[in-house]
Amino acid sequence: MTARHEVTHAARRTRQGGRSVSVRVRILIAILAVSAVGLAGTGAASYLVQRQRALASVDAQLTSSVVALKGIAERTVAVPSTSSVKDVLRAAMQQLVPPTDESVLGLVDYAPAFTPSSERGFQIQNDGALVKRIVVEASATNVVLGTAKSSAGTVRYVIVPVNVTGDSHLGLYVAAVNLDTVLADVAQSFHGFLMVALLALVLVGLVAWFVAGRLLRPIRLLRNAAAANSAADLSARIPVAGNDDISELTATINGMFDRLEGSFASQRRLIDDVRHELKTPITIIRGNLELLDSRSSADVDAARSIALDELNRMSALVSELSLLAEVSTPDFVELSPVDVGELTTAIAVKVRALDPSRAWPVMFGAQGVWALDGRRLTQAWLQLADNAAKYSTKNAPIVIGSDIEVDGGIGCLHLWVRDGGPGIPAHAHARIFERFGRLEPNRGVDGSGLGLAIVLAIAKAHGGTVTLSSGLGQGSIFTIQVPLDSQEAVEGSGRGAAWPRS
Repeated sequence: MTARHEVTHAARRTRQGGRSVSVRVRILIAILAVSAVGLAGTGAASYLVQRQRALASVDAQLTSSVVALKGIAERTVAVPSTSSVKDVLRAAMQQLVPPTDESVLGLVDYAPAFTPSSERGFQIQNDGALVKRIVVEASATNVVLGTAKSSAGTVRYVIVPVNVTGDSHLGLYVAAVNLDTVLADVAQSFHGFLMVALLALVLVGLVAWFVAGRLLRPIRLLRNAAAANSAADLSARIPVAGNDDISELTATINGMFDRLEGSFASQRRLIDDVRHELKTPITIIRGNLELLDSRSSADVDAARSIALDELNRMSALVSELSLLAEVSTPDFVELSPVDVGELTTAIAVKVRALDPSRAWPVMFGAQGVWALDGRRLTQAWLQLADNAAKYSTKNAPIVIGSDIEVDGGIGCLHLWVRDGGPGIPAHAHARIFERFGRLEPNRGVDGSGLGLAIVLAIAKAHGGTVTLSSGLGQGSIFTIQVPLDSQEAVEGSGRGAAWPRS
């Protein structure tokens, strides 16, 4: 392993070592965290509401004791023989039967005097500290509500003063409720909620783990496919299953791999073709320089002429390759209003310079102004004319023309060149539009083999294509087809008499 590979592997191990938590686990943690917060908030709110309701019911229970005591006091005082504080408290102890979670106590002059006849869950009189606190907080005229810690737990109590006219003693009726017993039901309910919430979190975690794995599976497959693909082999693809966004992403990534594979294949072909094309002129130049006799001016002039000729050919090749490389750039085609009639007239003048010895009939079939790149179309059209001049039979006329065809409301501009050459066999039609594609056995004309590839690239940049109609001994018709806006094609084209192209 080279030092460069060792560094690459070390960097990869470092990156992998730094990724301590997988995406799947992070998704699971996030979902569980959000679910836990939601359940905790719901549980806390529910617990607080239930607790508040329980406390309110306790206060209502104590308040009802006050009302009941008032009624007993009124009935007791109404009987002359029982019109004392002790009589009222005794009657209260006999008639008011508190719930099991409530305890009562009657005090006369701040001393415990009456206790409930039945056993309670807790006894107020058994807790000296609580009795002392009640005595301290009691009022001779006002009802007092309070909460205190006791030996039995937290209690909520009410202190009701009992005063009877003609009796100098002060009576206190105390009712207390053990809040721990009341809130135990609320706590038990909350405990049940916690168990259900934990079970829900487990179920959410299992579902989230499964769903995250399902959603991230294409990502793992992408990672594996990316790891399996290399510049030498880009054939690995990700299986597409389903109809969701992830499936669409998978299909898009597969399309990206297709484009990359095509791009790499095209790049390899280009490198091979360029190496092959440059090999010949370099060999020629080197051979002439090696055989050059510097003392002979004739040899020097001949070698110089050959070297310059080959260098010019290489320079032209590089320029054409640069042009093909620009095809993918956004500004390769710059659209502007182009008068097709004037474009055809300009081409008619320029093609005669390609071969003044032959006739160049021009058929004007298209009129109107269209959004085109006149410079690029001129370049492509002249390239077709130049090819026709090179490969056509000597002195045979070459016809160029333009027309607009409308089919179903959709217009298409045709720029064509018709020669009278030997024709091109059907099996070679596609190959000649490839880079460096030439009919080597039949053609002895110099050229880079990039001309038709450039023409096709310009046509595709306009959203069109190039068609070929040819056969052996029948000549060839090359046509640049550029689609036009349907409304403009009907209104803006004056077709006239188009020259038949077949």
